[in-house]
Amino acid sequence: QVLLVESGGGIVQAGESLRLSCEVSGVISSIHAMAWHRQAPGKQRELVATITSDGTTSYADSLKGRFTISRDNAKNTLYLQMNNLNPEDTAVYYCAADGGSAYYTHGRGTQVTVSS
Repeated sequence: QVLLVESGGGIVQAGESLRLSCEVSGVISSIHAMAWHRQAPGKQRELVATITSDGTTSYADSLKGRFTISRDNAKNTLYLQMNNLNPEDTAVYYCAADGGSAYYTHGRGTQVTVSS
């Protein structure tokens, strides 16, 4: 399995940007794909973006154009660049690793708060 540790959350004003990071350790070769999810207060967790082992990315339709998922294999780190943030983006953001049939695991999350 793998261990995921998110960082980079914080409090920002509407219109500002943040970049989240997720440090990955463990059996990294077992990862098929990685993703970012988020959960806002009182709402279900939702998928934000994914990136496969070959670098293919996908996004929630509502976030296309503002959020960018990327990774640095040399640093074993996943990123989420978030631009033009608005209060509706306030949530706990979780990094996830998909190990196929073996596992699907999340980190503990990092809080993002956007004030109007």
